[in-house]
Amino acid sequence: MKLTRQLALLALAPAFLVAPACVSVKNQMRSTPTATISKRLPPLEVLADQGPLAMNDGALPEDPLKLFQQECHVNLTEPTDSATYGYAKLVVKKVKTLRTGRAVQGLQVLTFMVPAVLGIPLEWYKTTLQAEVQVSDAAGNLLGSYSGTGTSEVKVAMYHGYSQTTAPRLADIIALRGAMAQIRPQLDTATARLRPLLLAGGTVENPTLPSSSGLTGSR
Repeated sequence: MKLTRQLALLALAPAFLVAPACVSVKNQMRSTPTATISKRLPPLEVLADQGPLAMNDGALPEDPLKLFQQECHVNLTEPTDSATYGYAKLVVKKVKTLRTGRAVQGLQVLTFMVPAVLGIPLEWYKTTLQAEVQVSDAAGNLLGSYSGTGTSEVKVAMYHGYSQTTAPRLADIIALRGAMAQIRPQLDTATARLRPLLLAGGTVENPTLPSSSGLTGSR
């Protein structure tokens, strides 16, 4: 009888790992921290290159652009409905994700998943990500590049955590937000130099206006 119960728990273990957790990734995608720089940059075209993040089992292809659009909208650039004066491009340079605590899963099964039911994490996703923001004028001339590194530690747990399907994505999102948080004060310092250069460079032909670009994430 005891062996039968253990086999049943082994069969159900994957379901515990992917079961919905109480915290939603949607909230993280929509909750851009408000930390506006002292003097906003002129309206810019917002671009993103996910780089090695494309090979990571986490963020969706559209996540870097959506997060950077939100960051520019909330903290970095002036709003516009008519013209943009250059480009702000987010480039992911490096990313590394580690999974730790997986040995605990075997212990969870042997104890009939009781620790998981009590809220003990099943494992952790830890991401370190390096990103760069490149600012260019309307002609594409690079005016400055600013880099930052972000880290994250996201636990897989039944109640106060995330499912195994959403934790990798969230780990990438938090690390990317951390990198942008390091870049923000650098742009604040550089704005006095960048603003006149961007304005002097003229406007971008066929700009992307707010009506044709989304600023919020999904899923």
